[in-house]
Amino acid sequence: MRARASLTVERDPDGRSSVRELRSQSPLALVPRRGTAAGRDPAVTVHLVGSASTPLAGDDVELDVRVGPGADLVLTGVAAAVALPGTDRPSRLTVRVDVGEGASLQYLPEPTVITARADHRTLLSATMGPGARLRCRDVLVAGRSGERAGRYAGTTRVCDGSRVLLVQTQELGDAVLQGSPAHLAGRRVLGTEFLVWDADPQVASAGDWWSLTPLAHRGSLATAVGPDAVSTRRDLDAALLAHPGWAAHAVGG
Repeated sequence: MRARASLTVERDPDGRSSVRELRSQSPLALVPRRGTAAGRDPAVTVHLVGSASTPLAGDDVELDVRVGPGADLVLTGVAAAVALPGTDRPSRLTVRVDVGEGASLQYLPEPTVITARADHRTLLSATMGPGARLRCRDVLVAGRSGERAGRYAGTTRVCDGSRVLLVQTQELGDAVLQGSPAHLAGRRVLGTEFLVWDADPQVASAGDWWSLTPLAHRGSLATAVGPDAVSTRRDLDAALLAHPGWAAHAVGG
């Protein structure tokens, strides 16, 4: 199945952010949050809703997201994605993000489970304008309970104007990698979080199963491994509390 979706959020004259364009296509739906709480929040929250049978081998899904200057968007999932086998072609998810000057985006999809015999590829490509803020979380589960993972390769590329902040590719399912204690340390969930949010940490920090590393030009990368998605996300949250810019945001609301 081939699907194309797009989302544009812009800042209104009153300082609030609003959806200007929203186009969904099965199996991916974009659903803005409604209600009183949404009306009070200056940021827009949009939920990613996928069908129960996606990503299925052969699926090719693309999502283009634009956050206009000064606007704020939280793009979040509602349920885990389960990568499934099917045809002899891999499933693909491509997310392209453009965060304008002084804008912010939090991209927080739910975990992706790479089932046995699945072959799933992802690409997240993000471009940031001056003073933009970006938070991108990725949690990967290597197979269902008692199951080895299928194949997965995911690349994240983030640019600040013409300057490259991060290029990283992660893989699951390779027998050599899976057999190495340096890969997941015997655990089955890998979580990463890229963050550019005001002040960057000056030095690296770490806990039992997480680390937070400042990048060369701007931003930082948190990494955690765990036995399940809940504890891995909890460790990512702990890593972000060691980030001075995010910690100030979290305390100040």
